[in-house]
Amino acid sequence: MTTTSTPDIDVLEHLLADRFSCRGFTPEPVPRATIERMLDAAQKTASWCNSQPWQVHITSGEATQAFRAVMMAAAASGRPNAGDFPFPREYRGVYLERRRESGFQLYNTLGITKGDKAAYAKQAMENFNFFGAPHVAIIHTDEALGVYGAVDCGGYVTSVMLAAQALGLATVPQAALAFHSDIVRQHFGLGDDRKIVCGISFGYADRAHKANGYRTNRAKLPDVATFVD
Repeated sequence: MTTTSTPDIDVLEHLLADRFSCRGFTPEPVPRATIERMLDAAQKTASWCNSQPWQVHITSGEATQAFRAVMMAAAASGRPNAGDFPFPREYRGVYLERRRESGFQLYNTLGITKGDKAAYAKQAMENFNFFGAPHVAIIHTDEALGVYGAVDCGGYVTSVMLAAQALGLATVPQAALAFHSDIVRQHFGLGDDRKIVCGISFGYADRAHKANGYRTNRAKLPDVATFVD
């Protein structure tokens, strides 16, 4: 079997391989011009009927601090999750195995022992601290577009992360920030017709942070692809 290699696919594979979910950032802010270039690149994302349903609110400086305080308070209050889109009913089979493996990789890297629920909860709260990131992007879509608007936003999220990687930035996509969609909407003054898909915390990776010291595994091609000739 022969494979085709071109400079473009080599660059794409490099970006995909190097990207990881960063869970420890430096406080250094990203220049506005760099953020705008990241978003300009991501704006090329394909969408159904070219609807481009994504809207993004990005915090910096004091705005990030204010949003962090709001989200930390919401998460610590014990209030029930109020996401705009249904969360997975359950993880089972290979999906459960992958989820557990990913979780234990993180906990082992941080030195959190199995069954230490207090440490699990403390680490979970880091989601709402944005892992120390100086910027957060909140991705939202139009309610009328339903799940397909959200699917298009998923493509946009990937584009943002790859553009960030190409610009020397680190990212972590966060469904956790959609756990309190009503709070997010209220904080940013969004209408009820805007549905929160997820957040992306971003900035420069703290390479010395333990949480950035591992990489998750990926399924092999035969596990996901079926060729019908």
